[in-house]
Amino acid sequence: MTGTDTSAVTTEWALAELINHPNILQKAREEIDTVVGRNRIVEESDIANLPYLQAIVKETLRLHPTGPMIVRESSENCSIAGYNFPSKTRLFVNVWVIGRDPNHWENPLEFLLERFVTSDGSGKIQLDVRGQHFHMLPFGS
Repeated sequence: MTGTDTSAVTTEWALAELINHPNILQKAREEIDTVVGRNRIVEESDIANLPYLQAIVKETLRLHPTGPMIVRESSENCSIAGYNFPSKTRLFVNVWVIGRDPNHWENPLEFLLERFVTSDGSGKIQLDVRGQHFHMLPFGS
């Protein structure tokens, strides 16, 4: 249930954001119609050519991460922001708060695709959602 429930809830959040932002939904439909057409469904191989759709997914995951809290264990002694953690310390990371941190996100509570799409629409902003940028950790790191 864990794997399917989190995916379903995240999909519902994405749809809710699109319903609340009809202009974004219209642009996404236009992008899909242009790249994929209306005679077939979107396939995984199309994703690289759909930067606006990718931005919708990234912004949804920023605001509504699949797991708002992740648990990690320190592998060695470390010091973070003046706090000392011995090895084997269980750490709880609040991904939900990280995605709303105003130190990393301008207008952090707003659904803004501009964070992930360049002004020319190329979508070449390199923000990896797989844990390489620590201000966006929808799947942990």
